[in-house]
Amino acid sequence: MRSSAPLLSVRGLSITHADAVHPSPHDVSFDIGSGEVVLLLGPSGSGKSTLTLALNGLIPHAVPASMTGSVDAGGVSTADADTASLSTHVAMVFQDPDAQIVTGTVYDEVAFGPENLLLPLDEVHARTADALGRVGLWERRDENPDRLSGGGRQRLAIACALAMGSPLIVLDEPTANLDPQGIDDVYAALTDVIAAGDRAILLVEHNLDAAMGFVTRTIVLDRSGRVAFDGPAGEIIRSHAAELLAMGVWLPGATLAALRMQDAGMHFDELPLTPAELAGALTAVSAPATSPASTAPSTSRLQDQNTDAGSETAVSPGIRASALQTDDPSRPMTAPIISARRLTVRRHRTEILHDIDLDIEPGTLTAIIGANGAGKTTLLQSLAGVVPPPKRQVTVDGMDPGAASPRELASRIGFVFQNPEHQFIAHTVFDELAHGLRLRHTPDAETRERVDAMLSRFGLEAKAEVHPFLLSGGEKRRLSVGTALITRPQVLALDEPTFGQDRARASELLALLRDLRAEGTTIVIVTHDLQLVAAHTSHTVILKDGRVHAADRTDALFRDEAPFIEAGLRLPALQRVLADAGQAIA
Repeated sequence: MRSSAPLLSVRGLSITHADAVHPSPHDVSFDIGSGEVVLLLGPSGSGKSTLTLALNGLIPHAVPASMTGSVDAGGVSTADADTASLSTHVAMVFQDPDAQIVTGTVYDEVAFGPENLLLPLDEVHARTADALGRVGLWERRDENPDRLSGGGRQRLAIACALAMGSPLIVLDEPTANLDPQGIDDVYAALTDVIAAGDRAILLVEHNLDAAMGFVTRTIVLDRSGRVAFDGPAGEIIRSHAAELLAMGVWLPGATLAALRMQDAGMHFDELPLTPAELAGALTAVSAPATSPASTAPSTSRLQDQNTDAGSETAVSPGIRASALQTDDPSRPMTAPIISARRLTVRRHRTEILHDIDLDIEPGTLTAIIGANGAGKTTLLQSLAGVVPPPKRQVTVDGMDPGAASPRELASRIGFVFQNPEHQFIAHTVFDELAHGLRLRHTPDAETRERVDAMLSRFGLEAKAEVHPFLLSGGEKRRLSVGTALITRPQVLALDEPTFGQDRARASELLALLRDLRAEGTTIVIVTHDLQLVAAHTSHTVILKDGRVHAADRTDALFRDEAPFIEAGLRLPALQRVLADAGQAIA
């Protein structure tokens, strides 16, 4: 039988970071009991990640912040107990997995926690093997974690949490860097863990399409960090969809699509939360006219309604896979701004990329996609010169990144890392944005004007004098994009640009990329979000095992699921539903 005592009790919790004016979260109270899977939602900056840090004592013991109110984990006050003892009550998976990896092998990393609990050797091995098996990393147990992809390190961090056996597991964006199979593996493992009934999970997650079948309850923080809603997940999202949308909170893709269909004249008795629910609802949907065939939105309208304002979907036919050209097939091909020929990249004697041939034309927005470990980030970094490629294998705007100086690279290419903290060097947000301009001897007045404009564009005006490391995860991401944009490079490369962003900020960023592209900037992104790719990119490159598996205009590639499946991917279920619905009701 489940215990009636909560695994976690939060009362009147307010946290104010150093240099912050207002607390976030602010006066938050809730309990979590055994068997619950609680989804914590809120716009960027509402205090979601800060709240998670208070649940295992990192705040107030390790992170500089003032805290009022109380947090009790398993009856132990986090303010009084040390973080080591609290780890037996609350296991953490951070937004950035690199922040918690400390050993030299995958096996040792997972065994580290149980060993520090002084468990018997057999128990340590059993927990480690079980956790690594659950996340699909047992076969890589002897490797250095540094050799794992970003998604691989994310799964490793989850395995570490599972091995601790703590009653409460807190996960901050656990699937953000995972391919579809990795997401399935993670949620299957977590489902097994929660099935026993004696544990609970608190989840901060933007990929609600994957989470909706798993979560049981939703707590929503508003922009001031207060609890706006708390209740059953489906009930909260259905009853308050419009309010959540206005707050900028992520909603399931099916719910967003249904809201836009309602704006177009459709009616739903109950808002769908999943693609399957949307598919079922569309079979019985009623439009406010006597002739459904004449008034129902077409497939393209339905797809467009699922994107935010400013999105685009190319409509031109396919092209050869070796070159990415403009959306207009009637235009002759122009000289590519980015070109790779037989690009081969090795790391630690392991060949990651194999004979890559790729052309990217000016003014395109290209997504590089693929399963975890396919080489996406390595390709992006090689094209941008962040990891210098072999000489004479890559050219960017006439420059060889393998031979260029850092100043030459910065003048042509803006790069945004998957982990924003990897690129921060200044002590304030203002100085971080101003750094690139000052290197170019930009006059002080112009520097201030451009920095102030960038602060406003990304909602960071109140953070100008804050240290970049003290920003929320979403704020760090916006700052990293701003530092890459402020020098107005001709090529912009972004690794997972919407990671950690609320829906409103992600939409603003995508609209900004659209505007930059209209001005002639060539943009290349790495992302796991295939719905984003379908809605916002002009071209797509699919990698498989370090090779270009397919490359074409996005709309042409998305007409056939085969190359995605062959590369270990799958088209978003929502897109398939919309396409089927369009054919059925057009």
